[in-house]
Amino acid sequence: MKSIIVYGSQYGTTRFYAEKLSELTDIEPISYEQAAEVSGCELVIYLGGLYAGGVKGLKHALKYFPKEAELILITVGLADPADSENVKNIRKSLKKQMPDDAYKRARIFHLRGGIDYKQLTFKHKTMMKLLYNSVKNTPPEEMTAETKAMIETYNQKVNFVDERTLEPIVKEIKRMLSGGKR
Repeated sequence: MKSIIVYGSQYGTTRFYAEKLSELTDIEPISYEQAAEVSGCELVIYLGGLYAGGVKGLKHALKYFPKEAELILITVGLADPADSENVKNIRKSLKKQMPDDAYKRARIFHLRGGIDYKQLTFKHKTMMKLLYNSVKNTPPEEMTAETKAMIETYNQKVNFVDERTLEPIVKEIKRMLSGGKR
């Protein structure tokens, strides 16, 4: 089964996961900017960093994915994927960004990334400051887990990357490559 890993990364965390996944599966990783190279692929694995509710490069890359290809979609963000409310919000956002047929056929996974405020572009620093200022005085009982985490980590360097979280994804890829059905 011809396969490829495509990733959209702004600051490197998603690229790290894509490269590690490549090492574990022997599938070539490419940036979403090279997505035109996916023609003929039967399995497309897309990793995208979460930024302001969007998935980095996904909209651009999707138009090149073969309609009949199997799709694994992996998001990477600060929100803890162990929190069901975070996953619900991410998936709600994904549904808005993807054609319905692509969303329905995708196997979706979520990984936790990191942030280093010193590395952020001016635009992203400004967005984070505006977001922080808009939620910092929210009563604790009204805050989501995602909002609390953002407030606790604001203006810091945090890294939640855990290579072990790739294990279920690797297992799914190997199952698919061996001909296993959903």
